[in-house]
Amino acid sequence: MPVTTYMKRLATIILLVFSGLVPFVALNAQNSTSSPSSRFGYGEMNENIPTAYRGMGGAFSGLRQRSVVNPSQPASYTVCDSVTFMFDLAASAMWTRYADLNGHRNRPNGNLDFVTLQFPIWKQHIAFSAGVMPYTSVGYDFALSGNAGGYDYQVSYQGEGGITNVYGGLSFNILDWVALGANAYYMFGDATNIIALSFTDNALQGSTMYQNMRINSFRFRYGAQLFHTFADRHRIVLGAVVENKQPLRGEFVQYELNTLDSVLVQNSGFQIPLFYSVGASYCFDERLLLAFDYSIQNWKDAKYFGMTDVLCNRSRYAFGAEYRHNRMSRRYSERMFWRVGATVMDSYVQAGAKKDFAISVGMGFPLRTTETLFNLSLEYNRRHSASSLVEDNLKLTVNIAVAENWFFKRKL
Repeated sequence: MPVTTYMKRLATIILLVFSGLVPFVALNAQNSTSSPSSRFGYGEMNENIPTAYRGMGGAFSGLRQRSVVNPSQPASYTVCDSVTFMFDLAASAMWTRYADLNGHRNRPNGNLDFVTLQFPIWKQHIAFSAGVMPYTSVGYDFALSGNAGGYDYQVSYQGEGGITNVYGGLSFNILDWVALGANAYYMFGDATNIIALSFTDNALQGSTMYQNMRINSFRFRYGAQLFHTFADRHRIVLGAVVENKQPLRGEFVQYELNTLDSVLVQNSGFQIPLFYSVGASYCFDERLLLAFDYSIQNWKDAKYFGMTDVLCNRSRYAFGAEYRHNRMSRRYSERMFWRVGATVMDSYVQAGAKKDFAISVGMGFPLRTTETLFNLSLEYNRRHSASSLVEDNLKLTVNIAVAENWFFKRKL
């Protein structure tokens, strides 16, 4: 089949897939959290890291594997061979235990995490990737009671929505040991936060604060990787990712409902921060893979409602390992991928809070006749939030990474 026919078929499939899945992923992103912490800033941040690497603590900058679409590192796309089309779909279920001075409660959540694809454009020199994934999620509903000056009161908090990313990226191989890449993101979504104060004494008037963010913006990410194999058994990859500080466009409204005072609409007072990440990986004999990442987002210097120093810088350390005993073995367990990792990170909205930490394990289940993989990752995360709230999260992510030889020319 001619190459032009392949490209037409591929373009048709991409349009059909994304026209059907973009609204679905966006809707699920708005229901992926029940954390009270998501009321701060733009909501709960999503790392957008592939399932295989979530099992390795979330390292991504220095990783490039043919079996994984890695949208967090745009330089990695050229690792795919010249005939393979990849399609990656992931979903997750999460159980969270919230504990504070008033006791504890449990909440389940589940959602479609992301949809990505990747394919070569010109041999192994140029490759393309695209996908849909959440950027932030907002979802909470709780109330706090108290007494001030002899008057009983209640403050209720409600929020929903989130920001979704649609991205497209290109990667280029320079020489035989350098890859460069870039992603362009279209960000859209709607997030609402409501705080209502009420008194048991009807003589006292309460108040309700309403905040809405409707996002319609673009941002860009750039990546680079250096890679080399020594003595046919030792492979080292060094990687870096950067995003410049960029404006966040949209409509931002905040006002008090009972008086309609203090209306605030700012279309230029919000920014996405400077972000950079560096990482490295080492692979021995296609069996043992070790990876490390460090990343930081300078939220403190980014505008939020026209002001800086409102949010906090967010640093993140990730460590991970993967082991596969023998990809050619007759024993299925020896062909499987076994993963483990750990993460230490800061929150971008809580100054002086304890660092969050997470541990993770993962497995990859290869099919016998293709390069398609089923991946599982299980993560435990402890988060220290405001008002003495502690969150314990257990998240199970399942994904299928389909790899098919669509561009192979059959000889007659």
